[in-house]
Amino acid sequence: MSRRVVVITAVHAPSAHFLPDAYTSLREQELPDGWDWHWLIQEDGKSDEVAPYVPDDPRVTFRQGRPGGPGTARTLALAHADGEYIKVLDADDQLPAGALARDLAALEGDPTLGWATSRALDLLPDGSTAGFDGDPAQGPVERGAVREFWSANDYRAQVHPATLFARRDLVLALGGWMALPASEDTGLLLALDSVSRGWFTAEVGLLYRKWPGQATGQAAHVDPAERDARMAVVEARARALADLRWGSPAVG
Repeated sequence: MSRRVVVITAVHAPSAHFLPDAYTSLREQELPDGWDWHWLIQEDGKSDEVAPYVPDDPRVTFRQGRPGGPGTARTLALAHADGEYIKVLDADDQLPAGALARDLAALEGDPTLGWATSRALDLLPDGSTAGFDGDPAQGPVERGAVREFWSANDYRAQVHPATLFARRDLVLALGGWMALPASEDTGLLLALDSVSRGWFTAEVGLLYRKWPGQATGQAAHVDPAERDARMAVVEARARALADLRWGSPAVG
């Protein structure tokens, strides 16, 4: 029986038309012998506008649920995660060649690692890409390092939560994604950082699409009062987990 990487994608109607591009990038991934992937697409809502874009592939599962934001959709999808690892792939993003295999190799090669991230490039509307000049060096990311950088740099992490690859059991132990209107992925990343070591791959692991309809481009996303509240609860959760000094036996 094959071992699986479960790719989780939250989608809503405005971003559904990007699913074929995401699927193409996923279909081109090559995994080691004995491994395969299962793509869980969870609609944040129950419209008729997403299903037409879902690929006809036995490795793809599509479900719908009550709207509650991307964190709710991803956490609902965890109920059907039938593999050892979780990979995040937003509906409008794409995986470069080799991304899944590199993440898998990092965690399979070191049981003390609970999660991995990789370099992300913004994919601009004209097809060009732009990088981030603050990427860390390739290698292990020690517990607490992401939160320390994030707190000191206006709540901007040095690794991108949209590139996250993590052990399923650890994601479940932390309750999945946070119940926030945004930054729910940052909340999970900092929670993982508080209880386990991670890994950063310097090769590009994600093309992060920039387009007018994306949630992070909306005015509400940068509302100062809401942003302050989101960051406060994300940081408080991460600190509380760190203070517990808890860690999974496999990744402590």
